Amino acid sequence: MFVLSFRQRDELASVAAAAGWQVVAARRAGGAERRFLSSGAAVAVIDARGATADGIAATAALGSAVEANGGALLALVSRGENGSITALFDSGATHFLASPFSDAEFLQALRFASRHAERMAREWQAGAVFAPLGWRYDPVTRSLLLTPGLAALLDCVEAPRLRTLLLHLDHGDRLAATAAIRRMSGTRPATAFAHDLDGIGRIVQHLQLDTDTGRIDAVVEPLGSKPEPAAEVREALAGARDAGSARRWLTRHLAGEAAGPLHVLLIALNRFEMVNTAYGRAAGDALLRSAQTRVKDAVQEILGRDALVARMGGSTFLVAMCAPRLRIDLVAERIASALARPFVSGDSIAVLGCRIGLAEAFPEDDAARLLRRASEALAEARESDSATLRVADADGGSATIDRLAVELHHAIERGDIGILLQPQVAIATGEIIGVEALARWQHPALGTIGAETLFAAAQRADLEIGLSDHIQSVALKQAASWPAVLSNLRLSLNLTAADIARPGFADLFLDRVDASGFPRTRLTLEITESGLIEDLGVAAGLLSLLRGAGCRTAIDDFGTGYSSLAYLKALPLDYLKIDKKLAQDITGSPRDRIVVRGVIDMARSLGLTVIAEGVETPEQLEGLAAEGCQIYQGFLCAEPLSVTALTALLAKVC
Repeated sequence: MFVLSFRQRDELASVAAAAGWQVVAARRAGGAERRFLSSGAAVAVIDARGATADGIAATAALGSAVEANGGALLALVSRGENGSITALFDSGATHFLASPFSDAEFLQALRFASRHAERMAREWQAGAVFAPLGWRYDPVTRSLLLTPGLAALLDCVEAPRLRTLLLHLDHGDRLAATAAIRRMSGTRPATAFAHDLDGIGRIVQHLQLDTDTGRIDAVVEPLGSKPEPAAEVREALAGARDAGSARRWLTRHLAGEAAGPLHVLLIALNRFEMVNTAYGRAAGDALLRSAQTRVKDAVQEILGRDALVARMGGSTFLVAMCAPRLRIDLVAERIASALARPFVSGDSIAVLGCRIGLAEAFPEDDAARLLRRASEALAEARESDSATLRVADADGGSATIDRLAVELHHAIERGDIGILLQPQVAIATGEIIGVEALARWQHPALGTIGAETLFAAAQRADLEIGLSDHIQSVALKQAASWPAVLSNLRLSLNLTAADIARPGFADLFLDRVDASGFPRTRLTLEITESGLIEDLGVAAGLLSLLRGAGCRTAIDDFGTGYSSLAYLKALPLDYLKIDKKLAQDITGSPRDRIVVRGVIDMARSLGLTVIAEGVETPEQLEGLAAEGCQIYQGFLCAEPLSVTALTALLAKVC
């Protein structure tokens, strides 16, 4: 056990040691998290008697580590300070004991806390039997999603083809399943049917129709056991993971399911308690949801949907994945960058940032040992004045961005950095009217690297201008030789902050356009908010020159920054591109939709054409169209394509 006491005499440690407990004692909160993790203890004791504020601060420092590792935290309080119990519980305490108490009562409280930790450990090892069982089917997109527990029992992926799932049923049960689905309607939205299923036995499937979306949610009940609540199944289907399911996922993959080296990242938000204190629990919960979304987006961008993202408790998140170390470093960089961006909390802006602990699984690791090593690395990162990332049991080495920076110059010379084209579609007609050129680096070890990481490496190597020149030249040369079916499309190119700051850039750029043979009048130049902050006057002058030369101009990623209105007033623009996150809010809460509607109305009042980025579903497109958005791009039409693939798409559409 680990004991943290602020008293001069530490009688608790002596009492516990005399009763056979192995004790690690501390009197200062500094470094307590690291010492607790290093001790290997399952139970932490914080003596907050007469030192309530210190006790709450220490509990907050230890709470996430205790919960992430399945331990217990016993807080000792004075009899007259019972009001502090709520604050201690919110900070992560699991058990309480109020003084005065005898040695026997203290030891009994320790035994209760120890049983709690043992029970948590047993649940970690129990596997998917504790996970909710269910599935969701969307007839519009024909997509099927299983909860992790059901996928594990059926030994299949969490998003299989419908035909794959039906193969687990015999012919008669398939007919029963089809009949049950068909008899659901607006007047009869719920039904059930029973059948045998290999690996589970006799089960009942409880089906529920969402009459608004047409989706079908199913709760799978093994007969003889209590079904999981529908809300828990829906949470699992929505991608939410908790500490328990994360540990079970790790246990399965450590037992042999891993398709590559298994890594764990523990991410802790900085300064989160300040938000809770200043704005209240509701604002803190909203911030945590936003943070988890940013983490998931960052992970999926690099690794797809195969990685695990979970909230471990408090403001700590876990990411686990089977991937090479270089890609893990990229994920960590992207997460740190995403969480460094400001959050909106009420009417204020909260800047948090994060610290990250990374651990790679060793052959002797189980879930608890792997998580503890990641927690130790996180504790070291928290104690550091500057390091965002700490790696457990590793010598460190150059960060991935640094390695990419070293390789970038040769990659440009070899032509490893190319261009893909994402279609832009007129919502009114469904016609593809333009494309945005997106840089991609085909790295021999890391695979495809996107523009954000690419330019981060360029900034580190002082190659921003060289990289931008290369991308512009490749895109213009490629566009000038497009086949006839693409000859009417507009081409959108991104300009960087370094481009804007270059003396004489307008003349240099227009010479490059003319030399390529691509017409100026079919060219749109996009500038992001972050690329304009330093000098709006210079940016406005540059865009005026380029517009006067026949090009059109756009502000990209609108909605990600906090000076957007100043840009709209100061800059000569033709297009406003709504950032992906803002565009997707059109299917969110009524408050979200009001914000999106306001942005579109404002842009159109200024005479700007509105382009929505990142549109992925018909519902998003329908909502944006209803509010007056004119153009969209996103996976609903197509991912970024090569010229050959784009030509085939245009030929098919036409």
